[in-house]
Amino acid sequence: MSEKTNQTGKTVILVNGVPASGKSSVAHNVANHFNLTYLSIDTIKEPFMATVEDYNREINRELGKAAYKVIWDIIKQAPNNHTFVIDAWFGFQPREILINYLNYSGVETVIEVWNNISGLTAAQRYENRIPYRSDKHPKHEYLPELICLADRAKPMNIGDVIIVDQDKPIEMSALFTNIDNLLCSPQQKRA
Repeated sequence: MSEKTNQTGKTVILVNGVPASGKSSVAHNVANHFNLTYLSIDTIKEPFMATVEDYNREINRELGKAAYKVIWDIIKQAPNNHTFVIDAWFGFQPREILINYLNYSGVETVIEVWNNISGLTAAQRYENRIPYRSDKHPKHEYLPELICLADRAKPMNIGDVIIVDQDKPIEMSALFTNIDNLLCSPQQKRA
């Protein structure tokens, strides 16, 4: 991260997008480039998925909510002036819950990287990874729902939003520059 950063509180970079929108790749790249702590709902949730025999979508949602809470508990306990990259589909819960967690964990600055993707591209990516994912993830039956979700999904719009068009090749250097500029800006505080 740039030495010019004048942060007085915690910062989060929300790497947001529907399933298969490319957010994990973007989040890993951002975290590695800036040497930041990376947190992911899936990383927390997946080990617990493996322990549940009769896994279903309702259990998946509940584990997702629990993993979401764990992320904000970690951030709450972290020291000030710490920046986290969070990889999640934030739209799975109401915006007000995210605002409450930001307040709860002492976050002062929010940057959102929105991974915009067409429903057809998201469905194609999801379908391509089905053979490599746990049997506890939804399969082909989820594709029509994902298409509709991707075509109507929007960013959370808390703090500054950087849009990444996942239907085109991503220029990571431009994304890094945009993030660095926002991290260095003293005006970047959450309302």
